Order: sequence, then structure tokens, then C-alpha cells
Amino acid sequence: MANITQVTGKRVEEHYDLIEHPSGLRIMVYPKPGFHSAYAVFGTRYGSIDTRFRRSDEPEASQVPEGIAHFLEHKLFENEDCDAFARYARTGASANAYTSFDMTCYLFSCTENVYESLEILLDFVQSPYFTEETIQKEQGIIGQEIKMYEDDPSWRVLFNALCGLYHVHPVKNDIAGTVESIAQITPEMLYRCYNTFYNLRNMVLCVAGNVETEKVLEVADRLLRKSEEVSVERAFLPEPEEIVYPYKEEALAVSFPMFQLGFKEDPEKGKKRDAETDILLEILASDASPLFRKLLDAGLINEASFGYDHFTGTGYSAILFSGESRNAKTVAEAICAEAERLRREGIDPQAFSRARKAVYGRNISALDSSESIANAMAGLYFRGQELFQYLDRIAEVTLEDVQACLQDTLLPDRSTLSVIVPQQ
Repeated sequence: MANITQVTGKRVEEHYDLIEHPSGLRIMVYPKPGFHSAYAVFGTRYGSIDTRFRRSDEPEASQVPEGIAHFLEHKLFENEDCDAFARYARTGASANAYTSFDMTCYLFSCTENVYESLEILLDFVQSPYFTEETIQKEQGIIGQEIKMYEDDPSWRVLFNALCGLYHVHPVKNDIAGTVESIAQITPEMLYRCYNTFYNLRNMVLCVAGNVETEKVLEVADRLLRKSEEVSVERAFLPEPEEIVYPYKEEALAVSFPMFQLGFKEDPEKGKKRDAETDILLEILASDASPLFRKLLDAGLINEASFGYDHFTGTGYSAILFSGESRNAKTVAEAICAEAERLRREGIDPQAFSRARKAVYGRNISALDSSESIANAMAGLYFRGQELFQYLDRIAEVTLEDVQACLQDTLLPDRSTLSVIVPQQ
């Protein structure tokens, strides 16, 4: 018998149903009356960083090749008879999947046949089929994809920054792996990783939009298979506090130089203060900030490309700034100088109040999208958080909280600047 709890927040007059399913899967259903579409995401806490892990029923940690999580995502869409995309075509749903550093998610959106599409999702993700022949074919396909990303300036500028920030943490490695690493993948490896990480106790199903909890539960009751009571521990090597290098420049086929500036943080602190950091970045570098206007007026950045991100996950945390600039070093110096000024002089209370309202408003606006809701619920769940509690935390952050956050982040000696310049 499934255990259903209605989850509400202090400030949002909406709710969703949290289902602890007998199979071991956690299910979240967020009905949106009046919506014409629905969106579902079925995710597992398994990403590209999970190359070294230990199962709770085994004494030693295992090592697997880089890129295996991404490879597994590709292969799950195929079975012995047909692929999942052909099945979705019959229901009219738009389907996709992605592998990130921390998770792998399978998703669909539709305006009709939502429960038939949900059946397809739950069925194919629970039905792995790997052979030597299909793996060899996929190695060629993904090998071409890897080579394509090696020449992608946006990809290179990011990973050059991550390699400058991290010594041993696998977040510095390409999500798809390397041609050499995926060549080591065998059916046995794929089944081992599948049986370890695609345990329903390590997964979540989030459905939002024009849906009914009872009907979602009826599909889940028919298709979910009870999972083993096995857990998995990520077994990372110790990561030093200091960075690897402060600057990396590479020449590629770009018409304008681009940059990625990263600041390494303590991963435990970074995970706990994501709301504070979001507000801090809004104060520091949003298009309403003095720094942004100064850089824009000086022609050092452009509105279309400049952005920032709080990049956090298991064992890593960093603040990243990106954009296009003919003088990325000057941009980096200006960002560091503004952070130091705010540390020294303090954050203006009115600027803080405006920033908190802006961050809170953006997150509330996202509740008007079934896609945003489902993805947010899944992402927060894998970070050990809950949607409404996160919204409440943003509203309750104080100026003192943000000022304290600033004291040990955005530090120049823990930063790496990655630049891609045009080839001569």
C-alpha cells in the first residue's frame, strides 16, 4: 500500500502529493488545474561523476570507465523489439533524456495520452537490453559525439575551467567520457551499473501539470517492480582545497574571445547556502547591478552572453561566470574587486531587498510551467531538498546571511580563468 502525503508550503497556495511507493520509488505528483499539458521526469541519482562507488552489499569500492552513465542513458532507449521513441510516437508525446554530473533523467511532455506515455517511461527504464553488437555500434556513435564536443568552444571553455579548479574530483572529466574510456565498456559493466544505480530506491518520479495522482499511482502499481534494499555510496578520492592552475588559454575556431571564471568553494558549505548564493549573485552581477552596468558601458561584456551559475553537487561546489570579452582578465579583476568592495563596505540593504525579491519572484514564476516544476522537484530531491522549503528559504534569507556567505567565497586565490581565443 502506497503512503501518500500532501505537501504544502508556508507561502504558496498550492500542493503536491508525495508518494512512498511499496517498490521503493519516491513519486511526486503536482496537479495544475487548468493546464493543458503534462510533464514527467524519471530520474536516478547517477551521473558522470559516479565512476568509483561502493554498494552496501559489497566490501570494496568499484571503478568503472568514464562516460558509462551517459552511455547507459543512450542504450536504455533500445530493447529487443523496438526503441522507446517509436512507442512515444504513437502517443504523441515528446520524449528526451540527459545525463549530468550528478543524475540521469528520462522525460516526456504531452497534451494527451499522458498515462499511456507514463507506461512507456516506466517500462523502458526498467527494461535494460545490452549486447556486444549494440554496444559496439553505440561506441562508434558516442565516439563521434565526443570528438564533436572536443571542438565545441563552449564545452572546452567550461572544462578547462573545471580542470583548473579540481585536482581529482571527476567533475573535471567530460560527461561523455573519452573515446578510449568508452571503448572499455562491456555488457557486464552496463548491467552492473544499471543494477546498482537504477534501483528504485535511488530514483524519483516527478509528474506535473494536467495529471491526477490516483491515475499516476494506478500506472505505478502495475509497472513498478519491487527493488532490492541496497544502497550505494560515492567513493571519491580526497580533493585538495587549492586550485590546480589560475589561468588557461586555448585557441579554437571562434569569432570572438569567450571566458569562464570559476571560484572553488567548500562543497558542504556551498550545498547548504544555495539560496544565499543565488541572492548574492543577483546583487553582484545581475543586469540590475552596478558591476554589470560598468562592464557593459566599458564594452567588456555583452548582454547576450554574460551569465553566472552556482555549480554544486556531491563533493564539489563553485561559482561560475561566463561570457564573451576581448579582455577577460579585466572582467575577472572587476568581479573580484566588486566582491572585495562588498566584503569591506557591506551590502546595501535596499540592494539586498531588491535581489531577494527578484530571486523569489523568478522561482515563483517557474511554478507556471509543468516542466520547470517537475525538473525542480527532481533536482532538489537529489540534493536532499524540497521545493516549497527551498522557496521559503529564499524568502527568509537575511542580509546578514548573505554577508556571511560572501566572507569565504569569490576569493581570488581560489579562482581559475579559462579563455578561448580565435585561432590565428
